Amino acid sequence: MDLKKKRWFILGASLIINLCIGSGYAWSVFAGPLIKTFGWTAAATALTFTIANAVSPITMITGGKIQDKYGPKWVIFAGGILFGGGIFLSGLTTSLAWLYVSYGIIAGFGMGLVYSCTIANTVKFFPDKRGLVGGLATAGYGSGAIIFAPVAQQIIASSGVLFTFKTLGIIYLIIILAGSQFIITAPAGYKPEGWEPPAITASSANTGKDKTWSQMLADPLFYLLVIMFIIGAMAGLMIISQASPIAQEVIGVEPALAALAVSCVAIANTTGRVVWGWVSDKIGRYNALPVMYILSGLMMFALSTVGAGDFGKFVPIVMAIGFCFGGFMGVFPALTADSFGAKNNGVNYGFMFTGFAIGGYVGPVMAATVKAANNGDYTNAFLIAAALSLVGILLTFIVREMRKKAVRKASSEEA
Repeated sequence: MDLKKKRWFILGASLIINLCIGSGYAWSVFAGPLIKTFGWTAAATALTFTIANAVSPITMITGGKIQDKYGPKWVIFAGGILFGGGIFLSGLTTSLAWLYVSYGIIAGFGMGLVYSCTIANTVKFFPDKRGLVGGLATAGYGSGAIIFAPVAQQIIASSGVLFTFKTLGIIYLIIILAGSQFIITAPAGYKPEGWEPPAITASSANTGKDKTWSQMLADPLFYLLVIMFIIGAMAGLMIISQASPIAQEVIGVEPALAALAVSCVAIANTTGRVVWGWVSDKIGRYNALPVMYILSGLMMFALSTVGAGDFGKFVPIVMAIGFCFGGFMGVFPALTADSFGAKNNGVNYGFMFTGFAIGGYVGPVMAATVKAANNGDYTNAFLIAAALSLVGILLTFIVREMRKKAVRKASSEEA
């Protein structure tokens, strides 16, 4: 099988691996049973999800550096041991501290190792379809909850939350360790036969100019993109982490129906990664981003109007938010490669992913804090997220102007 065909097989293996680590998006299904079992507060329990998202960029950066030098296979293997092992150890939980270490730190580290390799390596194989393939590769990550939210809910109902952690941990270990053996390293500067890079445009001004992580950190563009990533991730992670409690406490539905809402958000999240990745290939990253910010902001505002019994209204709204969140997750790997080159994208996207980590902290914690301060009312958290989407739109236009200047500069240098 030639490499042009084999790369699709590698993409498929990466997607299945990401399906496992993406089960973290089903966290809200575990939150309620943990609170009932141990009597913890919602904010303290939500911190577990926040820790996992916060620590993953650490191993994304280190794992990206290792895989850029030695290849992704064994980095994914090690990440699978950490992730599956961390989830299994969560089944031995007796305290919040143990859960923070097992699920938050150990599994979070494993998540970062795996994700850095599957995304960066796959994008290198597809310089001709960066947006689409970045979306497809991250779709596995986003769709984990589609499968594992209802599965976890069923096991929790029959055997308890701790047994569920142990069972899923073993499943993840088997799938990720086996899947890692099908991953091969993308050749340096790989281009599929018959394809040549397009001419420089405002969407690809830095394409071909591979920057190291230190050069990237010296570029003001990086910091603007990180802020944009924070804003894009925050609203989605707020909803993903709290979808089940919101559905139960605000809308008033049973846990099983709340788990269905979580799965619906996951479906939208997955779809958004592929659709927006493809759209960004067609119309440009900086034309797609404002549309995502606008839709996400409008839906966060609409969510503030939802009340008891509005499940039929609640589901499409949170799905639209998940759809946009998936778009940000699908577009930013390609955007990082476009802006700073594909050669060092494993490390560079690890640094860029700090935006996701910060959004993963701010979104869930803000939702839980606002809820606690307002007698269970999430409204102000939704409105804050809606307002920040306006900032995202403004920053997109600023960055686009910076890119136009880069195009003019590149053109004058060539002349």
